[in-house]
Formats: sequence, structure tokens, C-alpha cells
Amino acid sequence: MTKYILSSREFRDEFITQIHEISDEYQFIHYDKATSIDWSNVAITIGWKEEWAGKLLANASLEWVQGISAGVDTLPLAQFAQKNILLSNGSGIHAQSITDHLIALLFMESRGIFTAIKKQVERQWQPHGIPYSLLSDKEILIAGTGKIGQALAKALNFFGTQPVGINTTGHAVDGFKETYPLEELIEQSQKADCVINILPLTPETTRIYNSHFFNSMKSSASFYNVGRGPSVDTVALTEAVRQKEIAFAALDVFEEEPLPANDPLWTLENVLITPHISGLTPHFQKAFMAIFMDNFRNFIHEKKLVRNQVDVTKGY
Repeated sequence: MTKYILSSREFRDEFITQIHEISDEYQFIHYDKATSIDWSNVAITIGWKEEWAGKLLANASLEWVQGISAGVDTLPLAQFAQKNILLSNGSGIHAQSITDHLIALLFMESRGIFTAIKKQVERQWQPHGIPYSLLSDKEILIAGTGKIGQALAKALNFFGTQPVGINTTGHAVDGFKETYPLEELIEQSQKADCVINILPLTPETTRIYNSHFFNSMKSSASFYNVGRGPSVDTVALTEAVRQKEIAFAALDVFEEEPLPANDPLWTLENVLITPHISGLTPHFQKAFMAIFMDNFRNFIHEKKLVRNQVDVTKGY
């Protein structure tokens, strides 16, 4: 009996050929191009769509979901756990792209480039009104010390900055001067010149960046979010920026996406908005399929995953 690998996105023929070379028992199906699907034969999915849940979770054929992104908070994790469905993610693929994005923003902020751009639009020559600082002088707190956090820490080390990290337990991680548990986020944010969120979304991190958090930050500090939108209480952040409780916010992800045109964040001078682009990655298919193929080979023989397996009870 042919088993199906159902994909939420299209992949190049070369990768589909590799799948069939590994095992001819599995047929790759791109969901958007399929005229009909026998849902009882779907054993693996690449990606996930909400409308699949009722069809795939009603039978016992689904064994493994390979998530495309690093975040898995939108997936029915409790049902995966109940049915012993394996889950892996795309963690690591976006690390260099997000690092490049953040380093660019950090330098633009420290060298006053945002202000210079505004002054150029206004045709104003005001060299004395442009703020500047050294990136190496900044105390940077990175919340999330996984693959992205580690890539960013390595880059910051190169530029003379040793960041402080936040993770679940406070365990030590290479590239970080110090690390602290999540429960100390508020305490450590009081010392930081810049807080960067790269945390996964879990019940513990949902709206963890609230009014209490922003009130604890230095008024000269900045907040960057390339993690998950719902980690931030948008109303609290908006008020903190508007009242200058913090100096600047660079936001790539939001509670509601697309960000509504009437959202007040659009109009605030000390906010930079990017439309969830920090993770856009050249050669994505090649990097993603390297993870999938390694997992697929092992899954065929041992029904186990070797890369990026997610603990569905924890969400990361």
C-alpha cells in the first residue's frame, strides 16, 4: 500500500526524486495541486494546515509531522501527544538570516541611521541631532539561547559584545557571558540596554512581555522582537513606547498579522516595523530538505527522528 507524504508547500523535483529514491513506498503530494486525497493513507506531513486536523487526527495513519518553521505553537500538540505522533521542526534554518537582520538593526540604531533616514526625507542637515553609541558598550539581553540565539551571540562576540542569555533553566550556553532562567527575565531586563526576544511561544511565554516587563526596562533601552508575536502584550508595548518608558522598539512579529493599518504602532516615531521578514532565507528548500531527508531515512528504518525533534508536551 502506498503511503502519502502530504506537503503544504511545493518543492523542486530534485527533492521529490530523492524522497522516492530513499523509499518507493511513499508518494509526495503537494496539497494545493492534489485533485483528491485518500486521507487514511497520509503517514507524514511536511507543514500543517488547520483544515487537515479533522481528517488526519481522526485515523491512526499519521505518524510524523515535519514542521517547516521553528515555531510549532499553532499545531495541535496535545492531540499529537495523545496519538504518539512524532514532530520535528525547521530549527536552525533561519539562524543566519535572523542574525543578519538583528545585527543590521543594532548597528542602525547605535549609529543613528534611523534618525538620519528621517532627516534625509525632511532634507535636514543636522549632524548634531543624530544619536550614536558603540555596539560593544551595550548590555544586550537575548531571551532564547537556541540555535538563533547562539548564532546571534557568536556574531555579537565578534563585534566585541558579550550578551547575557535567558533560557528555561539558566543553563550555560557558549557565546553568552552569563545565562539566567526565565523566571529572572524581569530582573535581568532592568540592566539591559537592549532586550531581544527569540523565545518559543509556550503558555509560560505568552504575553510575558507585558506592562510590568516594560516598566522594568531602562527608559533608554530598546526592545527587539523576532520571536513570536503573542509573546508580547501589544497594548502594553504601544503604551510603553508612546510614553517613552522605553526608547525604541524593532518589531518583526505581531499578535495579529498582518498588522492592521489602523494600529497605532504604525504612527510611532520610535518604532521600526518589518513584515515578518527576518527569517526569509536564501536556499531555504535545500537547507530544509537536508533536515527532512536525514529524518526520513531514519524514520523509514527505525521510526525515530534524528534532527530537530520537538517534545510535544513542552512545545519546543
